[in-house]
Amino acid sequence: MRFSSFANMIGHFAERTPDAPALRYEEGGEARTMSFSQLAEAVARRTGELRREGKTCLGVFADGSMPCVVEIFAAVGAGMQVVLLDESVPTPLLRGLIPYTDVDKLWGDRELCDELSTSLTRGVRDGGGKMLFFTSGTTERSKAVVLTEQSLCASAYNGATLLPLYPEDTLLCMLPIAHVFGFVCGVLWGLSCGACVALGRGARHYMDDCAFFRPTAISLVPMLLGFLLKQNAFNDELRLMLIGAGDCPEALINAAKAHGVRVCFGYGLTETSSGVALSIGDDPYAMTVCPDDTITLAPDGEILIRGRTCMMKGYYKCPEDTNIALAGGALHTGDLGRFDEKERLFIVGRKKDMLVLPDGTKVFLPEAEAELGKLLGGGDFALALKDDRVTLAIHGDERSDAAIFDAIAPYQETRPIGQRVAGLSRQREPLPRTATGKIKRWELNTRL
Repeated sequence: MRFSSFANMIGHFAERTPDAPALRYEEGGEARTMSFSQLAEAVARRTGELRREGKTCLGVFADGSMPCVVEIFAAVGAGMQVVLLDESVPTPLLRGLIPYTDVDKLWGDRELCDELSTSLTRGVRDGGGKMLFFTSGTTERSKAVVLTEQSLCASAYNGATLLPLYPEDTLLCMLPIAHVFGFVCGVLWGLSCGACVALGRGARHYMDDCAFFRPTAISLVPMLLGFLLKQNAFNDELRLMLIGAGDCPEALINAAKAHGVRVCFGYGLTETSSGVALSIGDDPYAMTVCPDDTITLAPDGEILIRGRTCMMKGYYKCPEDTNIALAGGALHTGDLGRFDEKERLFIVGRKKDMLVLPDGTKVFLPEAEAELGKLLGGGDFALALKDDRVTLAIHGDERSDAAIFDAIAPYQETRPIGQRVAGLSRQREPLPRTATGKIKRWELNTRL
């Protein structure tokens, strides 16, 4: 069913199936359940409290807990702008992101909120209904994508139309809800179908959350799928798995299918409020375009997306970047695709110069390599992926490995752990380049 707001979504089921489970979570070592009527009451109560406080922009360190979900829904209901923050981001970066997005109130870990309280601003004038999700790339200042509760609800409807859940289902959310894939496909997908959403307990419980919550459906990124398969962590009730936010090797998909689970793959972006195409047939790479979206291919194969309900409002305070991304009324994704004879979409590569890590985050290479070049004093080097780790391929530098890592320490300190340089690859020959000096990345990858 299509909903126009979070309150509308929760209220619909609170009225029709008030006692049905909406959220399941851990408290005191035991699984607790919050019904749709209880969720509606908790959100309404907190909405009133936030309105009385008079703040306008809430920064949420989204830990995925039940109070966090209630806080997000309530803040939007109170007419606040909500900024989803990741507490794993280095504090110096957070000090810049908070004033950039006009946050005047923080929610989350008390110690971290207190530490960042001096970064708070006077808030915003017109933030009602807006939710800001940061792009997953590593840039000098990550861009915030402006979405709305309407676009996020529409995205949940879009996906559920192709891949429905049912009231008897339990969807396990193990993904960080600070990212749009986790928020939409880990929370809204389930609630919009009247299903129960089980809120995962974080990385420490990856191995036992399936046994604890007994889900029938789960959304994952490829790296987490690989870990859970290795640990044999899936429960017998699990019937449906949605994979997204990065390339997924066929071996992982086949291993998941061997457990008797239906595996579907999703393609989407933060700018489109999550998924725009889903695989619903036997081939997990052959994706059907979601009903509210239109996808065409540029002459060079770039995927262009038009969407009447799910498209972003733009990049926060970045009108030039917004105009470039939405040139001609379509989102220029930088991804390359093709259609088969059944009009199913296949992703075949990337036009943008970036590394996509197994957890779905991105490293924008021109910016990253420019910063590393300053620290290294130039030289013949490039970033690449080797065994799913960010690797510095370097030629002709006689310094020891330790000395190189010392030189790039300022770069490392401003990056999340998974996006830091994790290894060196000493190259005997100069790095392969085009006539204009650009790295031939596909050729470099064959050398690693």
